[in-house]
This record gives sequence, C-alpha cells and structure tokens, in this order.
Amino acid sequence: MYTTCLFCHSALGANEVIEHFPVGRRLAFDAERGRLWVVCPKCERWNLSPFETRWEAIEEAERQYRNTRRRVATDNIALARLNEGLELVRIGRPLRPEFAAWRYGDQFGKRRRKMWGYGAVGVAAVGGIMIAGPAAGLSVGAFTQVINWGNIAYHWSIPIARVRGANGEVLRLSDADVTKASFEMQSEGDAVVHLTHRGYRTAPRMLLRTGISQVPSGRKGKATLTGEDALRALGDLLPVVNRAGGNARTVEDAVGVVEAARSVNDVLRTVRSAERRSSLNLFMWGRSNIGKDSLIRYTTPMRLALEMALHEEDERRAMSGELGALYARWEEAERIAHIADSELTPLEIQGAS
Repeated sequence: MYTTCLFCHSALGANEVIEHFPVGRRLAFDAERGRLWVVCPKCERWNLSPFETRWEAIEEAERQYRNTRRRVATDNIALARLNEGLELVRIGRPLRPEFAAWRYGDQFGKRRRKMWGYGAVGVAAVGGIMIAGPAAGLSVGAFTQVINWGNIAYHWSIPIARVRGANGEVLRLSDADVTKASFEMQSEGDAVVHLTHRGYRTAPRMLLRTGISQVPSGRKGKATLTGEDALRALGDLLPVVNRAGGNARTVEDAVGVVEAARSVNDVLRTVRSAERRSSLNLFMWGRSNIGKDSLIRYTTPMRLALEMALHEEDERRAMSGELGALYARWEEAERIAHIADSELTPLEIQGAS
C-alpha cells in the first residue's frame, strides 16, 4: 500500500479507524461515484486512491461519518472529525464551484499564507541588515546587492522540482530552471514542454551545516517533452510555479476557466492564448529576465486553472479504468521520495545504513 503523496512526495500519515484503508489523517470520499482520496497534510492536495479495496473503505468511512456528531455540513459536502483524530470529507452532489472551494481552497490558501509568512520574515531580515550595514561602515547599496546575490545563489543551488523525462529518468530543476519552463501547442493538439535541468552533487560540509544538501555539479541539459510526458511535467511543475497560491476570488476565476472548457487541451489553448502578465514578485525567483513564454508569466487564475485541469484529467482517466497509469504515478512518487530522502542524507550516513 502506497504511503507517499503523488505530488509533493511527503508521507501521507496513517489512521487506525478505517480498517480497509489505514493511510492518511484526512480522507475525502464520494460514495456515489466510488472515489476515495487521501488529503496530504503538507501540500493539501487530494490523492486519488487506486486500490481495489476502496469500496469497502468507502462503506466504512460512510458508517464512521454517520456515527459521529462532530460534523459540519452543507447540502452537498460535509466534514466530520472523529475522536481518533481522523477527518472525513463526505462528497454529495456539489456543483463545480462548491467542490472546487473545498478541494482547492485549502491547498491554494495554505500556499498563500505560507508565502506571506516567508515575506514577513524576509522583510524583517532585510530591515535588520539595513540597520546593521551602515553601523558596520558599509553602504546600504552594498548590503542590498549582497542580499540579491545571496537570493540568486540560493535559488540556483537547490533542486526545487523533479520531473520525469521521456526515458523515465528524473530531471532536477532549480528555481532558475523553472523560470525558463515553457509550453506550446502543436497543430495536432498535443502539448510540448521545453525544460532546462542540471545535475547535482553532495554539498560541501560547510553548506551541509546550513541545510543545503545539494549543489550544482556543472552538468546542464535541455529536454523537450511531448504528449503524455508533457502533461505529466506540467502537473509536476505547476505546484512550484503556483507556490504563492491564491485567494477565494482567484480560485473562483480559475474555476470559471476550467468550467468553460470541454477538455484539458481546451484549457491549455486558453492559457496559451492568454495575456502574459504575471502578478508574481519575480524577485523571489532570483532573476528578472524571465522568458516571455515562461509559465510564470501567465496570470494567477490561468496558472491555477491549468493545475486544476491537469489534476482532474488524471483522475478522469483513472476512473475510466486506466488505473495502470495511476499505479505508475504512485510508484514514481515513492521512488522520487526515496531519492529526495537520499539527497538530504550525508553520504557517510547512507554508507552506514
């Protein structure tokens, strides 16, 4: 049984309440459509379960939901908290806006709050440096430049996204690489994604003490992915590109884009033809000379709409009987999680184990 988030590769946690599905601390289920999700405690994304035992687990979740009085409900969606700490989200027949508010509101809102928190810490740190700099006899301009260089160096130094290449290899992208990621649509309707990526090696001991475990090895590469590989890559990249999240109005606008489309390709074409005017603070990416076709140039509602559409397309295929692809995604998530754990572990410890 898989225990890793499909998207951020973090542990999903466990429960002792649902005997047929002991994974996760928050489960969402739709008894009518036979869907069971595990909500990741870290990124708040919904992981669709491909397990054959989901029907027994859904029935058990329904019984547990009915037996608890600690619940909040609307006409179509309800949340119940069990004494053991497990949370159950029961899905009825919501319209897309209501369902999206539950499903995406938490994860995009959490990203937004997290980014605001980072911003507050950054402002406080810069303020302290601006005061300490002149006291040390250095100009404010010099300290500002040091901050900028440090920001650029950090965002170039760590792999922040991992994408599976056309041959199955794991491509590591820094923030600087993510800023260059772009896509286009072929005349046949397939998406094409253009990426740059780089190799990494274990950081020197001095950097390991600061929490940086990997540094670029100097090896760089480019990749062009098409079709299913391109859609998978976009699905992996967009949570990084959309890491600033969005408020309720932005999510509502994104849902409108998805609602007006008939397929994920329609959403891709809509986004591709949209005006490029990102609302992101590009300084946080460590550079300002970003390509005009880069993903982060699109407006927030467009980027969130694309992330939603790709996620739902994955599930549509899974529920249409193509569970083999979903099993492969779970196995890939487990493998990438192992790689990420290894990157955070010093070589001498890896050797000892």
